[in-house]
Amino acid sequence: MTLRFGIDLGGTKTEIAVLRQNNSEIIYKQRIPTPRTYDGIIRNICSLIAATEKKLNESGSVGIGLPGALSPASGLIKNANLTCLNGKPFDKDLNTALGRPIRLANDADCLALSEATDGAGTGYGIVWGVILGTGIGSGIVVNGRLMQGANAICGEWGHNPQPGLKPSEIKRLPCYCGRNGCIETVLSGPALAKEYFRITGKEKTTPEIIKAMTDGEKDAEKVFRIYEDRLAKATAAVINIIDPHVIVLGGGLSNVDRLYTTIPRLWPKYVFSDTVLTKIKKAAYGDSSGVRGAAWLWNNG
Repeated sequence: MTLRFGIDLGGTKTEIAVLRQNNSEIIYKQRIPTPRTYDGIIRNICSLIAATEKKLNESGSVGIGLPGALSPASGLIKNANLTCLNGKPFDKDLNTALGRPIRLANDADCLALSEATDGAGTGYGIVWGVILGTGIGSGIVVNGRLMQGANAICGEWGHNPQPGLKPSEIKRLPCYCGRNGCIETVLSGPALAKEYFRITGKEKTTPEIIKAMTDGEKDAEKVFRIYEDRLAKATAAVINIIDPHVIVLGGGLSNVDRLYTTIPRLWPKYVFSDTVLTKIKKAAYGDSSGVRGAAWLWNNG
């Protein structure tokens, strides 16, 4: 096989990107809607790969990034917000349908692997890739290899308690996982919009809040300063544990440029060190990082 196929399986769209074995340039990309049924997803991926191979007249290895994880205990998908995958032997069923082996990883792991391989994390020993979007996720790459632990939950940062919350704040921040005060309830895009509404009584989307903050609106500035302080606390807790050389941000909120200067200024208050040398960078490949990382799974041992 001379190509690498990366599949980014999302709740609304499925994207394929094709790289050559020893080249990071995407030579072909296509995006189609994601079906709502398990069997439909299997057929969709098979058809997408077949059509791509026919168009390029070459075959390739297949790596898939999905919003969930493969349980080491059961061999079934867990924690997927594409809920029809949960409890299913997705890797085995897709292996059979395609007639070839595949590799699976969480979509945040794929972002981290992409950026560590040839993106914003190139040359750093410990790369922590973080998604700040509709949800919160992350992946960790050490010396070019994804960290994979006993429970296949390495990087499930969004469902740890947000540091520094008051009991009253925790109570009013329910998470879909069944707990309260998770990092996802304060650092996701929807969480920012909820905080703006709580403080102002006005509804704005996350992009509208960012624009208002940029335009000098005091309420938007106040809300975003709260967000920055919470992000600094939450990332500092991880710095204190894994001490990454670089944090690479992806997702919609990663496009707010001031984060890359504000967060390092706040870290010294929360990181247990005399200096904080950790770098923080924007993902070099943006929305394409996840699908590129899926293609790179066959280079990850």
